[in-house]
Amino acid sequence: MTLSITSAFDAGNIRVLSATDTTADLEIVTDHQSDFYQWFHFRVAGAAGEDVTLRIVNCGGSAYPDGWKNYKARFSEDRENWLQADTEYADGVLTIHLVPDSNSVWVAYFAPYSMERHHDLISWAANQPGVETRELGQTLDGQPLDLITLGDGAKQVWLYARQHPGETMAEWWMEGAIERLCDMEDSVARLLRQQATFHIVPNMNPDGSRRGHLRTNAVGVNLNREWAAPTMERSPEVFLVRAEMDRTGVDFAMDVHGDEAIPAVFVAGFEGIPSLKQDRLDLYNRFATTLAIRTPDFQTKLGYPVGQPGKANLTMSTAQLAERFGAVAMTLEMPFKDNDDLPDPDFGWSPARSMQLGKDCLAVLAEIIADL
Repeated sequence: MTLSITSAFDAGNIRVLSATDTTADLEIVTDHQSDFYQWFHFRVAGAAGEDVTLRIVNCGGSAYPDGWKNYKARFSEDRENWLQADTEYADGVLTIHLVPDSNSVWVAYFAPYSMERHHDLISWAANQPGVETRELGQTLDGQPLDLITLGDGAKQVWLYARQHPGETMAEWWMEGAIERLCDMEDSVARLLRQQATFHIVPNMNPDGSRRGHLRTNAVGVNLNREWAAPTMERSPEVFLVRAEMDRTGVDFAMDVHGDEAIPAVFVAGFEGIPSLKQDRLDLYNRFATTLAIRTPDFQTKLGYPVGQPGKANLTMSTAQLAERFGAVAMTLEMPFKDNDDLPDPDFGWSPARSMQLGKDCLAVLAEIIADL
């Protein structure tokens, strides 16, 4: 019987070129009105006990072809636990080998974070003490853009994730951070809520998330190049969030992402902004140095090149917020590959590690909050 392969669901993405009873040639579909592609998520049915070979043949032209080297696809038979599959890459083709135990197995670029789970997160947060949830507005596809607010302190902290929707580890990070902040018996959470007001956007790009995009919204726009001059026509997500930031001010901001190529967790800062102030840069460096001490999942050796003086790209959120508000702003990156400093052969970098990192980042923020 020919394999049944489908992606007609929330965040699904794949096109079937050919299939037999144990093999399939596939290709990733580009983001709508965009050339970006790398995210995939699909279900394979009818292969229990079979040695299945899945070939994604257009990986050489993807957004980040360097991301395929030493990468392992994720698979799950219960959609809760996502394991690393036997995966190899050569000549532009990503080959995934599976021997599923059941007749339904899901395969993805990284453990998905569905819009249904997002709504569960919002509903859970809305029922926690001292938490307000509201819609900033709607996206181009008519989905709500959700904001979670909590805390009573004067410092204004903004946490936001999934500008690039295929970077699902970012919303797993958010789930961990929100859980900790809502724990009324957690001393870190109590301190932070006393000293700061948190404004949290767990998913900046609901449309791209539901559509199965890697990097763009419903009309093919990369939201992290819209922060200098967002519009409701192209980038309502950024327009609405930035307007609310203008209303509240920003003292600390973290933009949570995933990186396709670098097998490590790292941050990128705002060194190239025109109005760079040494005390803000010192706090940013203190955060990174302290986080590297607190968790072996974080490091400071690998990362992006440091911005040259006065050359920051102000269309990107971290630079824009540092320049616009004098904020200590940063981009946090987690790997699609495993973390080479502390590899896990079964799960690789995972939802659980992303959630724990969210909690660890809050502990370090508590150490610097008074100095913001």
